[in-house]
Amino acid sequence: MKHAEMTTETRHRIRHARDFGRVAVMLGGQSSERDVSLDTGSAVLDALKNAGVDAHAWDPAERSMAEFAAAGFHRVWIALHGPGGEDGALQGALQWLDTPYTGSGVMASSLAMDKIRSKQLFRAAGLPTPDYHVIHSRSDAALALEQLGLPLILKPAGQGSSVGMSKVFELADLEKACDLALGFDEPAIAEQCVVGDEMTVAVLQGEALSSIRIETPRVFYDYRAKYESDRTEYYCPGTSSAGDEQHYKDLSLAAFAALGCSGWGRVDFMAGADGEPQILEVNTVPGMTSHSLVPIAAKQDGMDFAELCWRILETSFAKVSDGVVADTREVANGA
Repeated sequence: MKHAEMTTETRHRIRHARDFGRVAVMLGGQSSERDVSLDTGSAVLDALKNAGVDAHAWDPAERSMAEFAAAGFHRVWIALHGPGGEDGALQGALQWLDTPYTGSGVMASSLAMDKIRSKQLFRAAGLPTPDYHVIHSRSDAALALEQLGLPLILKPAGQGSSVGMSKVFELADLEKACDLALGFDEPAIAEQCVVGDEMTVAVLQGEALSSIRIETPRVFYDYRAKYESDRTEYYCPGTSSAGDEQHYKDLSLAAFAALGCSGWGRVDFMAGADGEPQILEVNTVPGMTSHSLVPIAAKQDGMDFAELCWRILETSFAKVSDGVVADTREVANGA
């Protein structure tokens, strides 16, 4: 199958902290992932401050965007997970305010957050992704089970961090899982469960980092496995050969390109008994906590947490048409 064309992204290297200007680290928010976002934002804020960046915490759940517009920030490190921070809403507001921000733009953020439309785009680009059905009701879930079989994954279409996600092993568990997935005022998605290796690949400034294989004693890599459990194990790189590693990296960059993503993010996979990777989703604002995956991959590739946060902040410099990254906004104390 023909894969999506991979776009080229050029790093804009910033050598002096003063050139970033006054930076807001947006954290917290009102989504179901608020607690994780506070952890991510606090870790990022400390790293940037230690690197000499004039960085300040900003929680949009406590302070309005009107107040933000008057606060004199030059750019934003987005550390908000889930709806309101990762779905294009914040990106659109910042774009309207002409304030540069980290990561993907409005449309790519929205598409990546929408599991239904992202899977449609993966399919259109010829990228491998598990079979699925869109769920609006219990009867839809019953039909999906009939066609996809057991086990079955049920999850909301627009949440992250495995919020509202269930793995259904028996028919008796279907209705409860369906109700949970539909409890977020949005459609849900029923997905064929791929049993095998759970893998993830981070993307940073146009390059894929080392893969990670995840092993958890829990039913799947859920919220507790991601952020609370000390029994989850990570293997980086997660592949056994250079060829497999490159295959995962190529698929990650292709998935990023299919959705129009940029800057940084993470692509999640499952590989079944045949060993072939299946793309689950793209995360445009992955976690940056002590249990998070992107810092693990960065460390494997020789990048400590402080450098990773710095390089993600570099992605706030807007792209221009000739492919060179630039930001023409005047920055306080800039060179």
